[in-house]
Amino acid sequence: MADSQLDSIDMSQQKIPECELQTHPMFAGLSDGQLAMIKEGSQLITLEIGEHLFAQGQAAERFYLLCSGRVKLYRLSPAGNEKVIEIVRSGQVFAEALMFMDAPLYPVYSKEKTAYEIYSINNKLFLNILRNSVDTCFRLMADISLRLHQLLNEIDALTLQNATLRLVNFLLGQVPPDAGNAIEVALPAAKNIIASRLSIQPETLSRILHNLGDQGLISVKGLNVQIHDVRGLRAYHE
Repeated sequence: MADSQLDSIDMSQQKIPECELQTHPMFAGLSDGQLAMIKEGSQLITLEIGEHLFAQGQAAERFYLLCSGRVKLYRLSPAGNEKVIEIVRSGQVFAEALMFMDAPLYPVYSKEKTAYEIYSINNKLFLNILRNSVDTCFRLMADISLRLHQLLNEIDALTLQNATLRLVNFLLGQVPPDAGNAIEVALPAAKNIIASRLSIQPETLSRILHNLGDQGLISVKGLNVQIHDVRGLRAYHE
């Protein structure tokens, strides 16, 4: 990607409201002074349709807190094929683990098809805060460990499960823990993006959704999936 495209991103001087910082687990243990430092070292980025936040191989000097919208993280194969690595949702932090590398580079591209807003936070500033906050260090380690555990589970799913089980597992991941036996969930991205995320061909994903519908487990309308039998879907998964 050309540097000029990255330089064109609208990066305003609007700071993260401290109330938003305090509600996020990663920043909840910081003192008022530390929160103020993070606030001063943040910038609000607004991206339009088709713009990238960062490119694979670019120097990673900042990490991000997604305010609204969804972010697609993906890699490109030598042949130019796109592989979706993660779909980041509103309220999530991403690219934070890179700050601990000696010369960090973003390992993926970041792009979305809709406009969205992201707070950008300086890595060096946050590292200085971590040096003086043991509680925040442990909180960040716990968050990174959880995400690593989730990635390991996804690797198992991609290598050991068939396409139907991968999709069922993905659908169950959209269900809140306290949900009843019937619930409607919104898919976090277009079906072709989800297919790439699950290493499934788009036509295969459509066929699996149709088969699950024929079994009375779900019905699909656009990006909304009505799960008629959560327990049945979990039994299918097990």
